[in-house]
Amino acid sequence: LGRDTRHSGDMLQHAFAAGAMARGADVVDAGVLPTPAVAFLVRHVGADGGVVVSASHNPFEDNGIKLFGPGGAKLADAEEADVEQRLRGGGPDGDAPTGAAIGRRSALAGADPYLAFLWSHAPYLDGARVVVDAAHGAASALVRPAFERIGARLETLHADPDGVNINVACGSTHPEALRQRVLEGGFDVGVALDGDADRAILIDGKGRTVTGDHVLAIVARVRGDREVVGTVMSNLGVERWLAERGVTMHRTQVGDRYVRDALVARDLRLGGEPSGHVLMLDAAPTGDGLLTSLQLLAAVRASGRSLEAWMDAIPTYPQTLRSVDVPAGRKAALAEAAEVRAAVADAEATLGTDGRVNLRPSGTEARLRVMVEGRDDAQVHALADAVADAIRRAAAAPAL
Repeated sequence: LGRDTRHSGDMLQHAFAAGAMARGADVVDAGVLPTPAVAFLVRHVGADGGVVVSASHNPFEDNGIKLFGPGGAKLADAEEADVEQRLRGGGPDGDAPTGAAIGRRSALAGADPYLAFLWSHAPYLDGARVVVDAAHGAASALVRPAFERIGARLETLHADPDGVNINVACGSTHPEALRQRVLEGGFDVGVALDGDADRAILIDGKGRTVTGDHVLAIVARVRGDREVVGTVMSNLGVERWLAERGVTMHRTQVGDRYVRDALVARDLRLGGEPSGHVLMLDAAPTGDGLLTSLQLLAAVRASGRSLEAWMDAIPTYPQTLRSVDVPAGRKAALAEAAEVRAAVADAEATLGTDGRVNLRPSGTEARLRVMVEGRDDAQVHALADAVADAIRRAAAAPAL
């Protein structure tokens, strides 16, 4: 049982522990740790499951609970739905354990075995200048030992959590400060984690954003993977670049669990999302921002080419995202509204084979998200605005 640095985490962690012990479970408290560290420890210590109290990249006011099954993999949709149904139904039937049958709590210093795992998959950086933005999150205390042990000349940003500053204008969702520091300081690379450190976005020496799509492309080419798994958000330019080199990208809906399901079903090892949530199932059961950044740097060094040279070579099509606030209970209906579907169809017809439109309800917020991608940046933005405006008009109309 671990958590990130939000000040509500301590309360929720203890509440969850109390509930689990009341049902007879023994709880091993790992304290503040990245989500992937907890997933690693599930497998490392042979636990029956894992729990992380975290809202990932969301603002500090939010919080939530991530569940992992045996082996450290996230639960399937059906299993999570069963948990939610049990909660709505008031919990399991039967008498609660009493006396010696209740669970016990113990503490575990989880960083050392996790760091050893990271080092086993890391390159020697030989004095490379690296700056890491820890998002004031769960990896804040781990960044320095993780990178300095392998020879990096390290600077850290946003690694002083106070319980309320997690993800605030920093981390993988706000890499602007990191980009500025890379350019001003002449760093070789920058790494931006999110609050629970299960994803990473990198910045190359020219200040360009290295997305999860770039990570897939570079690592696949260096390791020799012939198939990878992306999502409907993965960049079409990267997909075509890979295809020209004999690498097939399979797409899933957005969500790392769906990427993992596709990897397992196809017996593949490498997949991920543009957001930097990358899975390397030959190394870890879930996405891991620190592992992702280390494995990318290892691939770059093994290739004999600079990260900048890779970024020069891999084309990306202009892509933009619009998030439109809608009534929470109407997300699905508005996504299928006639006016909205017509706007999507018009945009797709305009783009032809050189672009894509993706419309999806947010999984965590009362919003519809519109992604438009194509060869012309101005056209992409105009089409995204047109679809977003159609959603707003449909949302303003009375519900039928």
